Amino acid sequence: MRSSNPVFSRRGFSRGEGYAGFGGAQPQTQPQGSPYAGGNPYAGTNPYDTATYQAPPAAPVQTGRMTMDDVVSKTAITLGTVVVGALLAWFVLPVSPGSWTLAGGAGLVAFVLYVIQMFKRRPVPGLILGYAAFEGIALGIISEMYNTVWSGAPVQAVLGTMAVFAGMLVAYRTRLIRVTRRYYRIGMGIAVGFLILIVINLIAAAIGGGDGLGLRSGGLGIAVGVIGVLLGAFFLSLNFKEIEDGVRYGAPANEAWWAAFGLTLSLIWIYLELLRLIAILRGDD
Repeated sequence: MRSSNPVFSRRGFSRGEGYAGFGGAQPQTQPQGSPYAGGNPYAGTNPYDTATYQAPPAAPVQTGRMTMDDVVSKTAITLGTVVVGALLAWFVLPVSPGSWTLAGGAGLVAFVLYVIQMFKRRPVPGLILGYAAFEGIALGIISEMYNTVWSGAPVQAVLGTMAVFAGMLVAYRTRLIRVTRRYYRIGMGIAVGFLILIVINLIAAAIGGGDGLGLRSGGLGIAVGVIGVLLGAFFLSLNFKEIEDGVRYGAPANEAWWAAFGLTLSLIWIYLELLRLIAILRGDD
């Protein structure tokens, strides 16, 4: 089973049939009753347990292994690329009748790069940063269009995204939220249902015009927006679990790019859902 993000297919730090923390052989020293029992993807059948990645047994500090500093730096680079792309689009591409087409084109390129990366066994920084750049352009155009109607909405969405991230990080670090098998399955079930509902709404909108099933307006739109934000928070918790497992079990250093990619995807998801939700709450003002 692969770990997931907004499109439910991003590879995490596990390989084969194990979700990070849930699959693979487990050391005999694993405490009984642990929610992650049976879940060390880097022990026993660890695909990284080879001569290439084996740390010297006597070395006090492992080399070539993913660290939290790696994750922070790669995430900063990836998110920074998104921000630069968004700012360039905001200031260089004025709102026009073709803005949605431009945003859609940039988003399509980003999606293609995303799909290509998904078929790669290892993260390719060029693909990830290319995705970030084009996604940033799409977000910049969309944000500017929202801002022309709901002034300040993008800033509110950014602040809201930061608040959700900080809240989830605190909840995860203090173990108010524990990523267990049950938590993962329930969350993924809701996420798949949410995606199916959104696809049906898009088809209905394409056929009948307007807002389709009305999932992006009124009271129903608010409810869908809140669920969307909560799902984004759920994806963040999976990201945090993957990062924790990657650092703890000695994933290769380049896996930090997967972590950065996943966090970026989750934060973009939350930002867009908050942007839509703010627009609905503010109405036509």
